[in-house]
Amino acid sequence: MPIPALDLKAQYATIKDEIDAAVRDVFANQSFILGPIVEGFEKEAATHLNTKHAIGVNSGSDALLLCLMAAGVGPGDEVIVPSFTFFATAGAVHRTGAKPVFCDVLADTFCIDVKDAAKRVTPKTRAIIPVDLYGQCADMEAVSQLAEKNKLTVIEDAAQSFGARRNGKMAGTFAHFGIYSFYPTKNLGGAGDGGMISTHDDALADKVRLLRTHGERPRYFNKAVGICGRIDALQAAVLRVKLKHLDKWNARRAAVAKIYDGKFSGNAKLRTPRVDAGNSHIYHQYTIVIDGEKRDAVQKSLADKGIGSTIYYPVPLHLQECFAYVGQKVGSLPVSEKLSKQVLSLPMFPELTDAQANEVAAAVLAAV
Repeated sequence: MPIPALDLKAQYATIKDEIDAAVRDVFANQSFILGPIVEGFEKEAATHLNTKHAIGVNSGSDALLLCLMAAGVGPGDEVIVPSFTFFATAGAVHRTGAKPVFCDVLADTFCIDVKDAAKRVTPKTRAIIPVDLYGQCADMEAVSQLAEKNKLTVIEDAAQSFGARRNGKMAGTFAHFGIYSFYPTKNLGGAGDGGMISTHDDALADKVRLLRTHGERPRYFNKAVGICGRIDALQAAVLRVKLKHLDKWNARRAAVAKIYDGKFSGNAKLRTPRVDAGNSHIYHQYTIVIDGEKRDAVQKSLADKGIGSTIYYPVPLHLQECFAYVGQKVGSLPVSEKLSKQVLSLPMFPELTDAQANEVAAAVLAAV
């Protein structure tokens, strides 16, 4: 039987009745934009995250943009972002008119290299966006120290890490802002696009709520130029159901990761993801590093056996064509550049069986 990298149908089958009932309720009350269902989800998410404010928005990408807008980032400013991450982290910076300044990541956790970031701070630096990549937190204490020293706004990109913890605190709750994505493939995924912003600051929360609805308050009276950035009630309804199951699903992901770790232990040809001290990993992705130049051959071997895998990410952001204007050339961020040629994410979802995980591991070991 083929083993996909992700199987959303398998998850839906386990909660179909709950999801269908929640969606019917939205259509029954015909409150599609904001309203009680969205408010209910925001309150439940805030409780889950132990944060004061959880604000539903229409995507993780716009969550980043709204935070930057609320922080007053704009033309002439610089924002430090890791190069080895999804495009949206830097794309949001560009959309404000500010310049993304790319820093390197750590080779073992894949998260921001704070020492490298510190070298890139200039008088124009206004903010920093650490990314909790693949499901574990970055070194947020070190990021906070750097930010305090240089008076920077911190936006914690926890798009891949809703439910992860660091030293007992939830991912996305360490900074001025935290952002999350509810893209369907995420551990907490909706039935389309969706996102959320977390903050403990009342004034920042108020500004985000204003900006997510075109800056209007009251309706048709615009205090600021915002965007159409609110979450739909349909997405909130689906997410409310899934939030109840998230801890159980994340625990199962960790169990699958433990199988992979055990099978790959001691193999000199690959490296398994390292969990940083104090972190709990939710394994949005289980990403291995294959030494040498065998990654593409290993992926092809898996595909030939019907096993899915994905490369996150094949080109670091500083080498993307659209960011050529930033001026960071090949060789400027060696860890990101090397990882892009060696990482491979294996099948990872809560419904993956032990037998399937063992089959994937055996196929990888046969190919490396």
